[in-house]
Amino acid sequence: MSALTILRHARQRSLRLPAPSARALSTTARRAADPWPLPHTPEHLAKTTSAPDAPAPTPLPRPGEPLENMRARLVYQSRKRGTLESDLLLSTFAQERLATMEEAELHEFDKLMDEPDWDIYYWATGKKTPPERWQNSALLDKLREHVRNEGKVVRRMPDLS
Repeated sequence: MSALTILRHARQRSLRLPAPSARALSTTARRAADPWPLPHTPEHLAKTTSAPDAPAPTPLPRPGEPLENMRARLVYQSRKRGTLESDLLLSTFAQERLATMEEAELHEFDKLMDEPDWDIYYWATGKKTPPERWQNSALLDKLREHVRNEGKVVRRMPDLS
């Protein structure tokens, strides 16, 4: 059947279109707030801000954990954080520095791993001031230096070996 024949049949049957609704239609999409704002935007900073008087997280007790087990656990924890931004910063930092850290520094890095991802990320990038417990941390200073990437090193997730 040709299109012309179909049109003739439609006219003969006098097909009716539904009456337009009383509600006005708009072709522009309604602008809703973005549920996942980009990092470094004011919306993201506001959503990811921990209370300044929030107590330090309570770490799991690991009495008698050998240093090599601690290093292996910290490598894994620095890579599997939950946010890609934190994963990339912390895993590359761990790859470069973890093998040479002394026991006290390893324990400090372990405490840092207990903090929320976005807090660590914004402390390291300098967008937020760390709480008093991290103000004078040499480890956080080293992480900030790593994040500045003054050598312009192209970084990617390290392989788990």
